Amino acid sequence: MTACPFCGSENTEGADICNDCQHSLTHLTHPALETPVERGLMKDRIEVLSPKSPLTVSPQTSISEVLSQLVTKSIGCVMIVEGDELQGIFSEYDAVRKINVDAAQLAERPISSVMTSAPITLEAKDKIAFALHKMHVGGYRHLPIMTKGKLTGVISIRDILSYLSERIGMSA
Repeated sequence: MTACPFCGSENTEGADICNDCQHSLTHLTHPALETPVERGLMKDRIEVLSPKSPLTVSPQTSISEVLSQLVTKSIGCVMIVEGDELQGIFSEYDAVRKINVDAAQLAERPISSVMTSAPITLEAKDKIAFALHKMHVGGYRHLPIMTKGKLTGVISIRDILSYLSERIGMSA
């Protein structure tokens, strides 16, 4: 039995809400981590993924220049930075969703006009499970990684898939 921290009522182990006061109890239960993959996701930090140095551009950089850099460098995103401040992110997904067939007409506009402003960021010390959750919930394929408030890297879903593939191979 689990005691509700709000009203003290006894509830069945694993209950999501208190039978008496209806407060959430989900924070009281932690699933058992049964496999090395599960334990790794909950224990390992983003820094073990070796986040790549991000390509950065200023908000005034033209859309055509950014698209050219994405193709030339075979990368999926750029960070838009002014001074030391992360202003936004522009990814291949943004190119398809926001620019698409209008690339020629929008070519000279600043990247700031189509970037995703104030992107979700994580710290290098955050757990990989947290990054995976943020990516899943937000539908992101790239996340800027900060260290003490400064942009230091970027991870992609491919980095996490490589991590998982490696761990699955180790546990087989």
